[in-house]
Amino acid sequence: MSGLVLRLAGLLQSFGERGVFHYRDTCAFPTRSALIGMFAAAQGRPREHALDPYPHLQAPGDTTAPSHRDLTLTVRIDQPGTLYRDFHTVGGGRPREQSLRTGDGTRRKPAASTLVSHRDYLTGAVYTVAVTGPALLTAHIAETLERPRFGLFLGRRACLPDEPLLLNPDSPDPVQELLTRTPLTRNRPPNPADTHLPTTFVWEHPPPGTDPTTPPDRESTSEPVNLTRHARRHLPRPLWMTTEPLPAHLYAGPRPIDALTAYMHGEPA
Repeated sequence: MSGLVLRLAGLLQSFGERGVFHYRDTCAFPTRSALIGMFAAAQGRPREHALDPYPHLQAPGDTTAPSHRDLTLTVRIDQPGTLYRDFHTVGGGRPREQSLRTGDGTRRKPAASTLVSHRDYLTGAVYTVAVTGPALLTAHIAETLERPRFGLFLGRRACLPDEPLLLNPDSPDPVQELLTRTPLTRNRPPNPADTHLPTTFVWEHPPPGTDPTTPPDRESTSEPVNLTRHARRHLPRPLWMTTEPLPAHLYAGPRPIDALTAYMHGEPA
């Protein structure tokens, strides 16, 4: 097992969890479904094959091919961002033969041809993600993220990621990287007397050092079962949330790119 470290930042991010049709919500952090979809896009996988296993990455002695189910994702919330709600209208002002269709396939009447929807986004959010799994699979994910075949986005197509996206393509312990080495982006610098910075983590399993029977803090409908456009289906997944005291020296400063570049070149934190 090994892994990689990602940094998700951009002007807008949106990770739908429950909303469909007239209201598209966003989770407060990247969902498992969004990240697995990003990995599939980088590999050039169409939606109908996005969740297929990887028989060409099966290690000697393994009885099954690795798949996305073998990945564990740990999210560090560097900046939670600000919720932004966008107001959309679709289909208005078109002639009857070009109006939107109803559920049974007929055209909407002119008086009902405009659909109003609200879509939630996060602005100014920054997340650092540890991806752990079989070494051959995580190496393949890292390689394709550096040279993606399809465009990458942060939940929705309008949400493009900032650079750098891939901070560490090969880490023996990416979770420990989040706790002790990876620079922390913050809008405000810590106080001079601060030795630690309380930071929220989202875990897919009980956090290290806790009772393995600890109940989850919340449940997220983010385990992808089908990612095709007209048959999307997700299962609920338990999540644990903790506040970890990160060393204050991890603060990346007013120009995070400098600290991130140094980290990517292996310089000490």
